Amino acid sequence: MRVITAEEIRRTATWPLVVEALREGHLGPKAKAGDTLIETGNRKMLVRSGWIDGVAGGVKAVTVFPDNQPPRPTVQGQVLLFDDQTGAVSAVLDGTEITRWKTAGDSALGTDCLARPDVKTMLMAGAGTMAEPLIRAHTSVRPSLSRVIIWNRTRARAETLAERLGDLGAVVEVAGDLDAALPEADLVCVATMTIEPIITGALLKTGCHVDLVGAFTPAMREADDDALRRGRLFVDSFETTVHEIGELIIPLAAGIIDEADVLGDLHALVAGEAGRQSADEITVYKNGGGAHLDIMTAHAIAGAD
Repeated sequence: MRVITAEEIRRTATWPLVVEALREGHLGPKAKAGDTLIETGNRKMLVRSGWIDGVAGGVKAVTVFPDNQPPRPTVQGQVLLFDDQTGAVSAVLDGTEITRWKTAGDSALGTDCLARPDVKTMLMAGAGTMAEPLIRAHTSVRPSLSRVIIWNRTRARAETLAERLGDLGAVVEVAGDLDAALPEADLVCVATMTIEPIITGALLKTGCHVDLVGAFTPAMREADDDALRRGRLFVDSFETTVHEIGELIIPLAAGIIDEADVLGDLHALVAGEAGRQSADEITVYKNGGGAHLDIMTAHAIAGAD
């Protein structure tokens, strides 16, 4: 059994490696997956299990403590990989680091499948742990991005993030008003812990792509009803999003959208069976995650190390 630390993951992983591992993983059979979520106040423990025939089985167990302050991450845990043939534990990987690479890689693959190839301005709503990897992952699949706007409820945190992105090769700005920034963005990425929607759909730019990352419980939403009505909806996995996360559960229950409005998942997107149909349409992608994505990511990194 190998133990792969966060430092080893950072040394081995690249955005092309992770995005292509996720793309390749969705050309094969669908994974079997299941989740368990336990909540105590605003603190959460999430256990995600999955099995990809011919690849590996795996479990990711993490805690989510939103009140943690840097350098202590809000998400902490471990990933176990099990050999597909023998069932033995083949590797234990740092779950916090795998989560960063997997989550951002998931969104980047969705963007590569759905965003226009000429996007120039990205808006990052949220400046928490995931914001930097999300920005770097998106710019890796859309090198046309020449401007990144960061908004966060606490401006100082957005400014600190902007300083860390000095090597990005794009102009990085901090916005004081989210609604004012929305109409400027060709690509909107949202990674927050909000329960009430903060993305005003009426303000979205024609032809933009919206990447919703933060919501992961039945009570959480980031985009309002107008965003879902105006956009063509896609998810990374039907099984981990449609009946699991408030982003879709709540508008489905209210009759704002129907299940048929969710037009495809990553299997369909990667295969070219679903996707953007015109330059003017708005596309909305819900990144719901799942252990199968952690397995794909961890397996690729363990194999490349």
